Order: sequence, then C-alpha cells, then structure tokens
Amino acid sequence: MDAQLAELAALYEIAAFTFNGSERDFFRELKAKAARLFGAGRVVLAFSEDSGRAGACCAWGFPEQVLGEREKFLEYVSRRRDLPGVYLRDLGEKGVSGLFFLERKREFADYERRLLDILSGRVAELLQGHLREKKLVYLSTRDALTGLYNRAFFEEELRRLERGRSFPVSLVMCDLDGLKVVNDTFGHEQGDELLRRAAGVLGGCVRGSDVVARVGGDEFVVILPQTDREAAEEVVQRIIEAAERDSALHPDFPLSLSVGAATAEDASRSLQEVYAEADDAMYRNKLARGTGHSHRAAVRALRAALAEKDFAAEGHTERVKRLACMLGEAVGLSRSDLDTLSLLAEMHDLGKLAVPERILFKPSKLTAEEWEEVKRHPEVGYRIAASCPDLAPVAELIRQHHERWDGQGYPRGLRGEEIHILSRILAIADAYDAMTSERPHHRPLPPEEALEELERCAGAQFDPRLVEVFVELERRGSARRH
Repeated sequence: MDAQLAELAALYEIAAFTFNGSERDFFRELKAKAARLFGAGRVVLAFSEDSGRAGACCAWGFPEQVLGEREKFLEYVSRRRDLPGVYLRDLGEKGVSGLFFLERKREFADYERRLLDILSGRVAELLQGHLREKKLVYLSTRDALTGLYNRAFFEEELRRLERGRSFPVSLVMCDLDGLKVVNDTFGHEQGDELLRRAAGVLGGCVRGSDVVARVGGDEFVVILPQTDREAAEEVVQRIIEAAERDSALHPDFPLSLSVGAATAEDASRSLQEVYAEADDAMYRNKLARGTGHSHRAAVRALRAALAEKDFAAEGHTERVKRLACMLGEAVGLSRSDLDTLSLLAEMHDLGKLAVPERILFKPSKLTAEEWEEVKRHPEVGYRIAASCPDLAPVAELIRQHHERWDGQGYPRGLRGEEIHILSRILAIADAYDAMTSERPHHRPLPPEEALEELERCAGAQFDPRLVEVFVELERRGSARRH
C-alpha cells in the first residue's frame, strides 16, 4: 500500500510539473524531482532547437572540471547507458531532439522505470511547447535567410535605446552591391549565398551585445550602443577589410559592401535622424566607389561629359582625387567625409560644362568678359549638382571650391572657416595639380616650385594649416621616390 501511495504521489508531482522561467530554471526543478523521487545522483538533459543545430546541455552531479563540456557528458552517457543504475531515454520518441539521463548507485525497479518513462514524456511535452514558443519568438524577430535580426526588431531596438542610457549610440549602414545583377544573371540561390556571406562578415566584426539586422533586400544595419564616432569608424574599417578577405576566398563572386556610419552623442538627437545620416553616408560611399544601381544614368552622363574635356581626359580628376584624399586622411577625416571628398574631386569642375571650349582652351590670356564667364562655373556646378539627387551632397562644396581663405574668392566671398574644410582641401589639391600639369595657357611647374607657390599663398588663398600638412606630405613622398 505504501509503495502504491508513493507511486501515486510521484505521478501527481510529475503531472504538476510545468515549465516556468528559463531553461536553467526548468532543469533546476527537474533535477530536484529526480533526486527526490528517484534518488538520482547525476542528471543530464540535452536537447536541440532543431535536428541540425546543437542546443542546451544541462548536467548535475558531475566534477567541476567536466561541467560545461557537452561532448564529455554525451560520451559519459554513451559508455554507461546499459548499467542497472542508469536510466536513458531518447526524447526523439516524444517529438524532441534530445535525451534524458539519470544515474544512481542502485538498480532502478520496474515501477520506477515506468514512472521515469512518464516523467521523460512530460519533460518532452514541456520542452516541445517551450521550443515551439521560442521558435515563434525567434521567427518574429529574425530574418529567415540570414538569421540576423529583422527590421521590426531593429526599429523596436531603436525606440528602446532612445529611452535608455546607452549613449553615444552609433549606426553602421551597409548595402550589398550588385545583388540584383547576381540574382538576374546567376539566380537567387547565388544571391542568397551572397547575403549569407555578408551577414557572416558583419556578425564577425562586432560585439555580441551589438545588434546586426537585415532591414531590406540588400540592406543591413549594425547598432552599436555606447560607441562613439571614432570607434564606429574602426568598425567600418573592420567590415571593409573582412569583406575583402571574404572576396579573396570567393574570387568568382566577390563580396562588395558600401558602408556608412553616423553617431548620436546623446539623447538630444533622434536615432531616426542618425539612421538617415548613416544611410546618406553609405550612399556617398557607393557613389564614390562607383558601385551598384545608385551609379545612375545621370551621373554616368555627367562623368562622360567631363571626360571629354581635356582637364578630365588627361587624368586631372584622378590626380586631384588622390591628392585630396591623401590630405584628408592626414588631417583625420572620417571615412564618410573621405567618400564625400572623393565625389567632390570627381565632380568639382561640373560647372565648366557650361563654359564654351573656346574660352576653356584659349592659349592666350582671357579677357575680362571671358574671365567673368569662367568665374560663374562654381555656381553653375552647384545648380547642376543640386538638381541631381546623387550629387546633392556635394553641391554646396562645388560652389565653394574657388573661395579664398582671405575672403577674396568667388562666387560669394566666404572667408576662413566659413568655407567647408572639404572645399578648402580640394582647392589645394586642384591648384597643385593645375600648376604641375600641362595647360593651354602655361607649361607645368616642377613640383618643388609648385609647393613653394602654395606656401607663398598660404593664409591668403589657402588654409595655412592645410597647406603646411600638404607640403610636408608631398616633400616626404618626393624624398621617398628619390
């Protein structure tokens, strides 16, 4: 009678067993029941969220050095499965990928094994419900293809961070270049593989506490809490380098990412504004690199028109871009600003498309009227760029690239730091290349004479601090070449 009552009490306790709290709490309750009802000295519960991926492995009663090593537990279970004091049940029979293991010093009686079968069935039932709920939560917050967080989770996380104390918060926007071309040419299976590779690259470049989300077909965002602008730029650089390493491993389908970052230093700035700024920075990076569908027909047409002019066809644009970016890097510009500077260098002469060739390439001195015609080109370039969404970020910079440090430039007579630093950098690079290149109205100067001319004009035409840095860089480079 006592044995029957004990069995009924055990059945009642098993039936009342529920899954409350975390997986750790569940196992803690399970091992307490196993010890109390069956005298178990060791317990292992191992299960997977699906058949292809290892999940949790909880163990109790083992030496400290073994705890946390799943493979050692499973090896131990396999060796001792046939001993009389061991109970082992494959939970797969109950619809869960996993196993339930108990061990004690004495043999289990038949009625105890029946009770253990009932307990293992209850464990499998509770786990099945827990894992189903966990999967639903996972699917509601994750992108099915890449396993990254989805847009809904990303937007909720932004709202949460705006109410929190995790500032500064940085966002890194990434776009997978050329995905549509890959999908259209090689099929969506290859495109999906590119997306998974991009997800792997991004996930490998950030902390576990950071959020990586796929927010569009080819768009990803990284949320970096408690990360200032400088640290965010380091993450951008890591992503670029990781993408290059991945491409080296897959030369037939290289991974090309356009990347941009922005930072909110405190809660005074909306994270939606920061998101838009990071998107703009990414877009400028895409334009500067000439990749993806954003390299649109209007921009291509303007570039082609510039290339027909001698000042572009003879390499002026590429030389100015190299010199300007060299100076920009030396004075610590962010990657986003360097992308903008690169685009500015490429498009700064846009307004000259409206200047008649007879004036542009006139070998003799220009008349006063002709000079006035030339001086209109920054304003014309501004209007052309402002009308093109892809070039709007550099429109004002184009207008300023002939302003002077002393306020005697054109078209608006800006002075000193009223002139954007990118336009001040470009003015130095443009002037140096003009002096050292063949032009219709003058022969090229030797590099050292051109540098001396820049020094002479420092503080009048050019920003003196930038001239000092530029001259030092060029002289150092010249010394290395010789």
